[in-house]
Amino acid sequence: MPTTAFSSEQLAGQRLMAGFSGTTLNADLKFLINRLKAGGIILFSRNLETPEQIKQLCKDIQTYARLCEQPPLFIAVDQEGGQVARLKEPFTQFPGNPHMDTEEDAIHFADVTAAELARVGINMNMAPVMDVAPEEINSIMAKRAFGGNPAWVARLGVKVIEHLQHNNIIAIAKHFPGIGRTILDSHMDLPMLDEDMSAIEKTDLVPFKAGIQHGVSGVMLSHIFYKKLDSQWPASLSNKIARVLLREQMGFDGLVLTDDLDMGAIVKHYDIQTAIHRILEAEIDLALLCHKGPNIEIAYNEILQGIMGSADMMAKGVHSVKRIIKLKNKYL
Repeated sequence: MPTTAFSSEQLAGQRLMAGFSGTTLNADLKFLINRLKAGGIILFSRNLETPEQIKQLCKDIQTYARLCEQPPLFIAVDQEGGQVARLKEPFTQFPGNPHMDTEEDAIHFADVTAAELARVGINMNMAPVMDVAPEEINSIMAKRAFGGNPAWVARLGVKVIEHLQHNNIIAIAKHFPGIGRTILDSHMDLPMLDEDMSAIEKTDLVPFKAGIQHGVSGVMLSHIFYKKLDSQWPASLSNKIARVLLREQMGFDGLVLTDDLDMGAIVKHYDIQTAIHRILEAEIDLALLCHKGPNIEIAYNEILQGIMGSADMMAKGVHSVKRIIKLKNKYL
C-alpha cells in the first residue's frame, strides 16, 4: 500500500507501537489494530506461553490486520539474551552480552535467535544493546552491555545486527546516544548525564556509528537527559539529538523510535500530550507505549491532531510513514 493512499488516521496509527494484556487476539488487540491502526505490537512475558501459542498469536495479528485493510504489523520483542529475554525455554537461553568472548559467539546468538523468532512470526528484535558500560562505574547496563570498550561493543553489535537482518529479523540498536555511563534506572526516574560532546563521540557514539555504517534498520532513543547535548529535553523527546545529531550529523535515515513512554523517566516529568508533541517535532517515527492504558489512545489522538493541524507536520508524518512502510516491505 503506497503512503499516498493512507488516510490521516492510518498515518497517525502507523507511528504507534503498543503493548497489550493477554495471549490471544482479544478485544484490546483488535482495538489497537482496527481502531487505532497501530503500526506495531510489542510482546512481553505476559503475552508469551508456548511456541505454538506465540505462533498462533502472531498469525492472528497479521490476518486481522489484512482483514482490516491495514499494512502488516511490526511484531517486536526484547530478546537480548541474559538478563533481558522475554522468550523462555524451550527457546534457546543465552547467558547475555557480557559473556560473549568472540565474534562467533555474537553470530551464533543472532543466527539462533533470528531463526526462533521467525519460526513463531516475530519480525523485530529490540537488540542489540550498543551501550558502552565503563568498568570503573556501577553502570546500569553492566549486565546487559558487551562491555566497556567502544570498539569491542561495535564489533560484536555489528555481528548481531548483520546476522539478525540476514535472517530477516529487524534489528534495533539501543539506547541512543548511549546509557552506559548512567547509574539510575530510567524505568524509575530520569537519569542525567553531564558529558560533553567530545567525550560522547569518543565512546558512546562509536558503536552506533558502526551500526549505521552496517545498515542497522532501527535506532531506539534513550530516556536520558544529556545536559550538554540538549539542556531542555531527554534524548527520546529531543529534536537536537534525534533529528540533528542522529539524522543530520550521523546520516541515519532508518527507523527511529522511543524507548517505552510509560517508563518513570517520562511519566514522572511529562504528560503524554507533551511527549507526543516533542516526538512529532523531532521527526521520530515510532512512539513506543508498552502497557495497556488510556495513554495509547491519547497518543494516537495527539498524533492525528498534530498532522491534521499543520501542513508541515503532515509532510513530516508522511516521510516517517514512508520509512516505516519501506522497512515493512523489505522484511514483512
